[in-house]
Amino acid sequence: MSNSQFMHLSLGMLSPEQTAGFLERIFAGYREHAPSQFAVIGRAENKLIGYCGFFRQTVDAIEEIGIGYRIDPAHWGQGIATEAARAVRDHAFTEPGLERVISLIHPDNVASCRVVEKIGMTIQKQTVFRGFPTIVFTLNAPEWKKLVRDA
Repeated sequence: MSNSQFMHLSLGMLSPEQTAGFLERIFAGYREHAPSQFAVIGRAENKLIGYCGFFRQTVDAIEEIGIGYRIDPAHWGQGIATEAARAVRDHAFTEPGLERVISLIHPDNVASCRVVEKIGMTIQKQTVFRGFPTIVFTLNAPEWKKLVRDA
């Protein structure tokens, strides 16, 4: 999380201490049995190349569960983010049985906008989140069921 490309269009690179805090929040989610993050492991090298999963977010004073991901820039453009986000999307509507998920994307992050569009999410609105312009993409359970049925 100290790679500037990995952390672009976010709050910036994290120090080792900030990274430890981020990881502790993920582990806390596991301990609480709450939706959390999953490791993304590269098949060829069998090593950690990113993460994808759920974040609890408060957007415009509404508590939401968001799908978020980061992939090592060396692995961009290979469909990995889409594959991971699709798996997490399907998990959202089966295991925890969520009714809705969101994804928060900076408008300049065209690649991430495309990822969430590929998994069936649509734009709900634009807002400001943590000081950044943000597009809020959404998908609800009935829309997901239709996507899966029509696939």
